[in-house]
Amino acid sequence: MAPVIQECHRRPGVEPIVCFTGQHREMVAQVAAYFGIEPDLDLDLMVPNQTLGSLTSRCLDLLDQTVRKYSPDCIIAQGDTTTVMVASMAAFYHRVPFVHVEAGLRTGDLYSPWPEEFNRRVAGLVANLHCAPTNRAAENLLNEGVAAEQVYVTGNTVIDALLWTIDRERTSGEQWIEKYSTLTRPKMVLITGHRRENFGAGFSQICDAVGLLAKKFSETDFVYPVHLNPNVQEPVREALGDIENVHLVPPASYPEFVWLMDRAYLVLTDSGGVQEEAPSLRKPVLVMRDTTERPEAVDAGGVELVGASCVNIVRAASHLLQDPVEYSRRQIDSNPYGDGNSARRIMELVESRGWESQTSVRIAA
Repeated sequence: MAPVIQECHRRPGVEPIVCFTGQHREMVAQVAAYFGIEPDLDLDLMVPNQTLGSLTSRCLDLLDQTVRKYSPDCIIAQGDTTTVMVASMAAFYHRVPFVHVEAGLRTGDLYSPWPEEFNRRVAGLVANLHCAPTNRAAENLLNEGVAAEQVYVTGNTVIDALLWTIDRERTSGEQWIEKYSTLTRPKMVLITGHRRENFGAGFSQICDAVGLLAKKFSETDFVYPVHLNPNVQEPVREALGDIENVHLVPPASYPEFVWLMDRAYLVLTDSGGVQEEAPSLRKPVLVMRDTTERPEAVDAGGVELVGASCVNIVRAASHLLQDPVEYSRRQIDSNPYGDGNSARRIMELVESRGWESQTSVRIAA
């Protein structure tokens, strides 16, 4: 959302109201500072060990109060989190137009990714403007019966943010060079893993795969920024903590992670956004999930689905680390998810809707 918020500030008569819910507070604070974003309010809704149900109900209550207080002309949210689903519900209850950025991604399986596939579908039910990142995402919406005049292909704003960040970090990344001075081997594999559906047996398989790869490719560094969730921390540190060329580091800030992607030879991930970002940097990606709502990069050859399977992860990673011809084939030159101008397109669409009821357009983001 950072590029959308920045685009709002560039447009006379547009007043963005930036709302943080309080999830991943440290990570969000770093990103906000990096992009120069000051939140107008922070709902501070997180409590220890809350369930998805309690998170949803608490978030809905607080966002309901927020919409009532600010009376925005529209609400914009991006992606597939519980916050996004609840924001769409709050907009619906108050009859405020809802703009869904990164709309139309689907796997067809409500339980994979879980609960994100469900969250996206709920948001899609009430959205007044669907900003789809790709033609396929737009087709998904049209096939579900969404009116064509509500669906536009804008690209994804995560690519806007990535391109802006990589230009900055390539010229001023000395702090990361110093921080990762221990990465002295010729190649580096970057790993992320945090999906709920992989908790338990899935993470055991992923950790086993990374351990085997690290021992097989001793001249390669394996960097794993480990998510703070205990369901991730405990199995990862137990399985990989004593392997010399595996570097378990705290969760990386956004610019730091972009720098690591740019430095990496290969990316192993179960994340959604990384599937879009890494191909922009011509980095092959192995997705440790059985399904993906982002099939475009798979079709282009830059991404391969390997599941949370030790055998599949080791096989596919070994192939790319050993075969330069196959590696080169996986480096795609054109990212299907955007060209860096998505936020401008989105705001042009928002302003063209004529939703404003005041002199300035108040947008809750």
